[in-house]
Amino acid sequence: MHTEDLARRRRAHATANGAIWALGTMSGTSLDGVDAAFLKSDGITIETFGPHSYRRYTDVERDTIRAALGQWQEGPNVAAASEVVEAAHAEILGAMIKAHRELAGDDVLIGFHGQTLAHAPRTHGTHQSGDGRVLAEYLQRTVVWDFRTADVRLGGQGAPLAPYFHFACARWAGLAAPVAFLNLGGVGNVTWVDPRLPKPEAAGAVLAFDTGPANAPINDLMRARLGKDVDAGGALAAHGSVEEPIVDRFLDQSYFMKIPPKSLDRNDFNDLLVDVASLSDADACATLTACVAASVARGMEHFPDPVSALYVTGGGRHNATLMTMLAARTGCTVLPVEELGLNGDMLEAQAFAYLAIRVARGLPTSGPLTTGVAATVGGGQISRPQG
Repeated sequence: MHTEDLARRRRAHATANGAIWALGTMSGTSLDGVDAAFLKSDGITIETFGPHSYRRYTDVERDTIRAALGQWQEGPNVAAASEVVEAAHAEILGAMIKAHRELAGDDVLIGFHGQTLAHAPRTHGTHQSGDGRVLAEYLQRTVVWDFRTADVRLGGQGAPLAPYFHFACARWAGLAAPVAFLNLGGVGNVTWVDPRLPKPEAAGAVLAFDTGPANAPINDLMRARLGKDVDAGGALAAHGSVEEPIVDRFLDQSYFMKIPPKSLDRNDFNDLLVDVASLSDADACATLTACVAASVARGMEHFPDPVSALYVTGGGRHNATLMTMLAARTGCTVLPVEELGLNGDMLEAQAFAYLAIRVARGLPTSGPLTTGVAATVGGGQISRPQG
């Protein structure tokens, strides 16, 4: 698509009527740090994207959060993890508000996702650490938070929550045929989008679900064996050989047989590390990377219609070996979301800015084909500073 055509379509879908600025954050299951990004929208159409920033967790902070993974609200390590999460978010949000006062007036909304520590919607529920009321007082701004609980309470999976935003992104980009947005964070999730329909709540507009593990097992392997946070660029996996029988056994697990929507916890596939324990570092990393790609390919079998392209966001798109495996195993054009003019490092933070506006305006944030909830639901608590 020519640049002029793309700009024309974006202008055609944009509206300034009722658009406001919001500042969204995301701290993902890969535990690398906090993303923060401004977005201007009326909760339906994206008008423009604004400045963004990143605040990396220190090793001590990351270890504190990791110690609380899998724990529910009263877990022994949760309070310490919550303090880290709140302090890190307060720091980056405060800096963003100070640096961009023209956008962050008193009426700006903060979309605070928190840090997912546990997610088991069919049993205990979902748990994101960090209290939006604390941030509202510290920042003296309205904070929208706790996006997932209402969906889970009403029978939904509580995840993924970005699909309605992905729909808005597809329309902002002027797309006119079904596409998929694949987010590769700690866990992988995909949104199938048909932007020809008028809104994301429309029947057949979106389908979303978690595909399987993504960066989490690869990062855990690198940390345990080599003391590194990531397989940078997929360099180690590129030198290994894939143990296909392990990939086949991985795909035999019941999760991949389930009809979406469906969601996962970061630790649901920890056995993968046991399965590759006897392999060399390179072969283990290559096999884990192949499992990620294979799970995406299996997930695409659920798409209502084929897609023209698979647009990848999240840290996984920087892994060249993973991107190559995705193209080979899916048989689809695989591109980073930057090809659409989007920022793959900030897309989730932007999503929670967008969702904060939808919550404030009483618009739904999830529905039957995104989380499996019985009907469209608007999640999120709204906390305002006292006085």
